Amino acid sequence: MTNQEPPKIEFPCENYPIKVVGNKSDELHVLVLDIVRKHAPDFDETTVTFQDSSKGSFRSVRFSITATGEAQLKAMHEELIAHDSIKIVI
Repeated sequence: MTNQEPPKIEFPCENYPIKVVGNKSDELHVLVLDIVRKHAPDFDETTVTFQDSSKGSFRSVRFSITATGEAQLKAMHEELIAHDSIKIVI
């Protein structure tokens, strides 16, 4: 068995997919989009989709950005996950 290094992302990376799952609320998408605009001001808002969980307790927000580097992704992740209403950032 060999140790394989995980694939490296080459930056800039267009159409980098991100999924945020949080408590279902009218404010969730506003919160997520405000944070995304801060870290990726040129992101295409037409890539944003929403889906409610089967029981209606949670909502996922999916979108794509042009990722410019690990620092950008880390900062966005940290700011998103810092909010109590956001449960998962993938």
